[in-house]
Amino acid sequence: MVTRLTSYAFHGVDARQVTVEVQAAGGANYFAIVGLPDKSVSEARDRVRAALTAVGLGLPAKRVTVNLAPADMPKEGGHFDLPIALGLLAEMGAVPRDSIEGAAVLGELSLDGSIARVDGALTAAIAAQADGLWLVCPAANSAEAAWAGGDLEIIAAKSLIQLVNHLKGLQTLTPPAPGGLAEPPTPPDLADVKGQETAKRALEVAAAGGHNLLMIGPPGAGKSMLAARLPGLLPPLSPPEMLETSMVRSMAGLLERGELSAARPFRSPHHSASMAAMVGGGVRAKPGEASLAHNGVLFLDELPEFAPQVLDSLRQPLETGDVMIARANARVRYPARFQLVAAMNPCRCGYGRASGLACGRGANCEASYQARVSGPLLDRIDMTIDLQPVTAADLTRPADGEASAAVAARVAEARRRQRARSAEAGVRAHCNAALDDASLAKVATPDAEGADLLARAAETMALSARAYHRILKLARTLADLDGSEGVRRRHVSEAIAYRSRPPALVDPGRQGALPAHGDNQGNGAGDLARNIVGRPR
Repeated sequence: MVTRLTSYAFHGVDARQVTVEVQAAGGANYFAIVGLPDKSVSEARDRVRAALTAVGLGLPAKRVTVNLAPADMPKEGGHFDLPIALGLLAEMGAVPRDSIEGAAVLGELSLDGSIARVDGALTAAIAAQADGLWLVCPAANSAEAAWAGGDLEIIAAKSLIQLVNHLKGLQTLTPPAPGGLAEPPTPPDLADVKGQETAKRALEVAAAGGHNLLMIGPPGAGKSMLAARLPGLLPPLSPPEMLETSMVRSMAGLLERGELSAARPFRSPHHSASMAAMVGGGVRAKPGEASLAHNGVLFLDELPEFAPQVLDSLRQPLETGDVMIARANARVRYPARFQLVAAMNPCRCGYGRASGLACGRGANCEASYQARVSGPLLDRIDMTIDLQPVTAADLTRPADGEASAAVAARVAEARRRQRARSAEAGVRAHCNAALDDASLAKVATPDAEGADLLARAAETMALSARAYHRILKLARTLADLDGSEGVRRRHVSEAIAYRSRPPALVDPGRQGALPAHGDNQGNGAGDLARNIVGRPR
């Protein structure tokens, strides 16, 4: 006879059903696992044998065959241990067959019979609920799995003997409760930043619309300090976003005590990160930093120091909002809809030409250093600002800047406007940066003066179609912060100013090599707009 249970194979954040078939038939002692298992699944033979011995049972003196169907789907991970062990116990008559009917099972066995936690319990619980099954999982994953909600029945055991006693009716395991919401750490306050008023404004705009931001300035100008204060400006995750984010964290094994968090992710990988670390991959195709920043912020400090291939690997997720990891026999998808915030020095020496300090590497230092960041990646960045060194007068001035709470309130109001407008127009976008090109005509059409200014800027600066549409999205955010129903000329003007690149990032001989805006007083937007309008038609 054959005992059948259900488990899951994980492909990104998708859980695909696997039927675990266990047969103990007559013949010589033998234990085989078939169905395209990887090394960790094949080693389940020894873990299951040792766990059964630990609870006072031994393998039957028969030919044991375990089939993981469908046979052409790769199976990875130690979470197949528990369904294999339960199937063997049913074949041996140690547990009633009807007690495991309709169960989805996952768990890794230790040699002493205890059940160890596994990754992906939340994803498996949601899949089991959708499939009309009940779930058996490790006790260490119980609080995480309970977030699946609904009427899902969950049996969570610490050890194999505890689970066997429950299935035989000798003891009762209490249904688990969700792990609760984790208290997010208090982010630093924006009021602590002295000077850099233009950068503070840019940070507020980026937070309000979810726009990508690049800050260029010398060491000590406050780039990392500003980026660290961005989480304090962002609104909390909505329930659907929280579930999406938690599923990614579950696959990475990062849900501590089964607690979810309403705070948006803020990931800041070191510039030595590999491509697999950034976008995901490895033996089991784990999610990378881009996916762990889903619905949050990915901060890349010292941007040109990252390997060019690593930076260019972000181009696709910045456009599509997901990462596809392709293998010879499988394609794995992870969501990766993040806001990119980056910081860099103007040159390798750190100060560049604008600082007034001598560059020790010659006139081409700034251009060659910034050229490490490819043009297609820069084209996906909505806002580029220059930060000047903070003066002694700024440092001695009392810290009387605007607090994060006040800025966050304006950001929340702007986001509320975006959600209401998108719902009214039938647009599916959580913020302005996520608007598709077709939706822009519905919600971000500028007035006549603004459209004329944008048309001249597109010609003067040789903007790509992507850059043109990103300026419209940015102008829509500026209008939301301004409380304006329509996109006006002043909003387009400021959006164009944020879009302009510093001189070293543009070919000096090109017509679009306009001077970069940005100083501690924030007067660049109007000057740039006058520059464009003043050019002959």
